[in-house]
Amino acid sequence: MAEWWLLFKERKYSGLDSLRRAISNPLTGYVARFIARSGIHPNVISGLGLLLSILAGGSAATGQFVWAAILVLVSGLFDLLDGAVARASNKISRFGGVLDSTLDRLGEAALLLGLLIFFIRESSVPGILLVNISLVTSGLVSYIKARAEGSGVACPVGLFTRAERIILFALGLFIDQVIIVLVVISLLSFVTAIQRMLYVWRQMRSKD
Repeated sequence: MAEWWLLFKERKYSGLDSLRRAISNPLTGYVARFIARSGIHPNVISGLGLLLSILAGGSAATGQFVWAAILVLVSGLFDLLDGAVARASNKISRFGGVLDSTLDRLGEAALLLGLLIFFIRESSVPGILLVNISLVTSGLVSYIKARAEGSGVACPVGLFTRAERIILFALGLFIDQVIIVLVVISLLSFVTAIQRMLYVWRQMRSKD
């Protein structure tokens, strides 16, 4: 609570992602230290998160949305823990960061692929279109940040990042309102992509 209030007071939030981290970090820190003492490598946690995402995609493809939602949430928990375990066990590496980001993208793609299969089976044209739009817009959010950082410009902003997408995916699956959730994800991801592009443009222009 103290960490949340300090960040709020200093206005350091760059979006929902920062708020989420301020709330979740104290809890994940305790769990991460416990896992670190067990000797489990953080890359193993990342791999398990991907496996759960693939299972979630398979459940979504067969219309088992409640199971898919549960698996998505558990996978999201693993995504929170892998970095925290790496810090707690002093096993942070550049390769680990690249691997984690890559597996995150694959996990999200697996879920969207499962939904695509479901909508194809249901002959839902809006569903098929929205899955593809979500895949593009969410990919842009991650790509802009990665490309900017590869060019030497940090990109800490982001109104709507992967964690928020995962929460919305799970909610939509639980209440069987996937179409509505895909519309929201597509729109907010597009807004976030523009937000990040403008931020990077300002940072690069100030350095020219």
